[in-house]
Amino acid sequence: MKAKGSDFVRGLPAGIERLTIFFFCGPDEAGSSAAANRVAAALPDAGERVELTGADLKRDPALLGDEARSNSLFGGKRHIVVRASGEEAHDALQVLIETGEAGAGTAAPVLVVATSATDKSRTAKLLEKRKDALVAMFYPPDLSAVAGAVRTMADAAGLRLGGDLAERIARGAGLDVRLAQSEVTKLALYCDADPQSPKSATPEDHAAIGAATEEDGFAPLVNAVLGGELGRVSGEIRRMREIGLNPVGLALALERRAAQLAQISAHLGPRGSFDRLDKGQKARLGIFFKEDRDIRQQFDRWRLPAQRGAKVTRLDRLIPRLAELHRTLLANSQAAELLLAQELAEIARYAAKR
Repeated sequence: MKAKGSDFVRGLPAGIERLTIFFFCGPDEAGSSAAANRVAAALPDAGERVELTGADLKRDPALLGDEARSNSLFGGKRHIVVRASGEEAHDALQVLIETGEAGAGTAAPVLVVATSATDKSRTAKLLEKRKDALVAMFYPPDLSAVAGAVRTMADAAGLRLGGDLAERIARGAGLDVRLAQSEVTKLALYCDADPQSPKSATPEDHAAIGAATEEDGFAPLVNAVLGGELGRVSGEIRRMREIGLNPVGLALALERRAAQLAQISAHLGPRGSFDRLDKGQKARLGIFFKEDRDIRQQFDRWRLPAQRGAKVTRLDRLIPRLAELHRTLLANSQAAELLLAQELAEIARYAAKR
């Protein structure tokens, strides 16, 4: 079974409850992760959540089947969430399927979020025609799509959003549905709203909870790091600490920009030129006038070969590295700011190389 990212904006695709393997791929890692979380929450008996990495499965393809057919510590159900890059989960999924067909027993639901993979990958081909599996491709959303998702979140939380507040929240979250959900949750708490007692929210309410926009928060640091502007990075990191930017939110902003660069690269092809993009193409790729110069500079730097003679680009290595950074920050919240600062400096130095 195949689906599109848009199928998850306002709910879940029909018939999803009978599936046991989910493969979420595409350049929008935020959308993929949000969809995986939504599916996990909708499982009739989700039980314990077990997290594995693609690297774990690449080292030991049998591990996925072992975990999926084991009970939780207290004998209950479980579901498996895998965060992988590219084809890391392919062999493990193939072993899981083959052992199941050989009579190994029922397996727990498996949800794979695969950064850098597409619906044309080997893993997607393995799953797309199976009746027990779903393959969904996620592209970076546009403002209207995320604003629509924000309205849906608000409805579920008992919030009525006036004016262009949904778009303001979407833009402030950098079009990241996970950050947008966090903003809606905070806003509902502030307004004392719930589905049984809906409340109206105003832009003033949103400002009161301290929602920073990407424009005055994340964007300058994202541009300095991915643009290899070493002279600006230390000052931007200091500003990050002074105004209290959320480390995970900043990591997500970096992931979104990297995904945008990957989408531009795919659109242009290996020999395409940024200068050939017209206004309509730029709009579809999310390149706005005020960001044009920064995105052009970053695109030129990150499409270079990872090393002399290499077939992979710097961008191919950046995307999984940012996904790993995101996981590290979530697992080390106390040291997140320090870990992020160190990684930002490393990425900026790599970008600065010619």
